[in-house]
Amino acid sequence: MEKLIITIAPTGSIPSKRDTPFVPITPEEIVADSLEAVAAGASVVHLHARDEEGKPSSRLDLFAEMVEGLKANCNAILQVSTGGRAGSSFAERAERLGLKTEMASLTTGSVNFPEGVYINSRELVEGLAQRMLDLGIKPEMEIFDASMIEGARDLAQKGLARSPLHFNFVLGLKGALGATPKNLVYLSEQIPVGATWSVAGVGRAQLAMAGHAILMGGHVRVGLEDNIYYSKGVLATNARLVERIVRLAGEFGREVATPEEARGILGLPHPPSSGGKIATD
Repeated sequence: MEKLIITIAPTGSIPSKRDTPFVPITPEEIVADSLEAVAAGASVVHLHARDEEGKPSSRLDLFAEMVEGLKANCNAILQVSTGGRAGSSFAERAERLGLKTEMASLTTGSVNFPEGVYINSRELVEGLAQRMLDLGIKPEMEIFDASMIEGARDLAQKGLARSPLHFNFVLGLKGALGATPKNLVYLSEQIPVGATWSVAGVGRAQLAMAGHAILMGGHVRVGLEDNIYYSKGVLATNARLVERIVRLAGEFGREVATPEEARGILGLPHPPSSGGKIATD
């Protein structure tokens, strides 16, 4: 099997300090927390921004501060989220791509979340994909339902995404596909030959889905964005969640990828030297 790529999703848009004191909110906290997770074994950092009140934010300065801080202190692959909880318009979601991180998330369809509809129109998805293509950013196809795989295939067929594609199956959210081994196997069998995939199990499903992915040859995303507990009633930290996956992979005899090894697996070039500067071309 390929070495295991571990992605850390340190904050997301939902957990608050009321839920757990360990969730990082400010750029400084997110950078420091992510560096601990990278030291523990994560090779990809999935970034969301929060404002001074802890709410999801699309502010470019917050994303730039995180990108600059991480690039200055580690070699991890940085992946900005283009999710719509902080702002649903194309402009709000595309602006941060100007920071030219190596990767960015791209959800290829809409989802009925309990709090509302997460809208990703075909026009918006193709616009974000084109912007990523123009900037040399590899999209991570965020898959909440099986039909979204076809959306990603369609982007590739139209020349809006380069192969090999990379998928992240987000399983266990209300309104989306359930976190079951059967669903994970099904999704992994639907992606194009040569594509890579990871899984993000939500809540209590995080550990079980990670274990299945390790054994199946996939990759793993963990972090407080998806799950704030280490075990029943015990709050987690991001570093501790990563440490557990490293330990579990070792028990299963699967080595963990360094950031450079992860770049090779994902088909990424060496990290750019433009660190945090905004692309205007």
